[in-house]
Amino acid sequence: MVHYNDKFLRYLELEIRIVWDIQTRYCDAQCKCLLELRQEILNEQALASQKELLPDIIAFNDALYLALQKMFDKAHELYSRISAFQPDIELEAKCFLPQEYPSLHPFQNYSRQELWDALCDTGLNPLYDNGVTFPLVLPRDIEMSFDEFIGMNLTPPNWNERLDPILTKDLHLINAFHNLFDHTSFALTDFIFCRDFVIEYNTITKEIVSNNN
Repeated sequence: MVHYNDKFLRYLELEIRIVWDIQTRYCDAQCKCLLELRQEILNEQALASQKELLPDIIAFNDALYLALQKMFDKAHELYSRISAFQPDIELEAKCFLPQEYPSLHPFQNYSRQELWDALCDTGLNPLYDNGVTFPLVLPRDIEMSFDEFIGMNLTPPNWNERLDPILTKDLHLINAFHNLFDHTSFALTDFIFCRDFVIEYNTITKEIVSNNN
């Protein structure tokens, strides 16, 4: 069982919200350390309760898979249309967790949105700057298949590091799950209750500057 309302955790999250709200360089470093401490506490509890959390891990992975598939397909469609009349252009697609605190999370109170905002702050959580996984950039990644993009071209296709290898051996977790769990400051139980995602598409115009007269 994950003790979301543990007294120490409650005080720790209060301190995160207070320090994050101050927004100074010193406090950012302090807040990042607090986030990492919180992550370790929650992950230790979560890894001891994997069977209980398994349905939400599966549901999150499936929802993220579908969101990335839609992003991948739409990015290629947009690039095909835009590059037809503007060939010197790049299109970048990124996928983020929702901006709103997950409504499915079993622990809800008035302060959770502010905590979620701190968790999603890329100044404190720098490896989340590109979203749930590395961005798709076209035409650079034009030959990449969707399976390659989500890490399903590997053998075996299962990004379940740190999880119970027997319990999760057939889940086919994607690399975005691994990125969130192993490389960002989100705890496992922060993101597995998300079912909606925010997709960003940005165009970048390439410009060649010559020093020749």
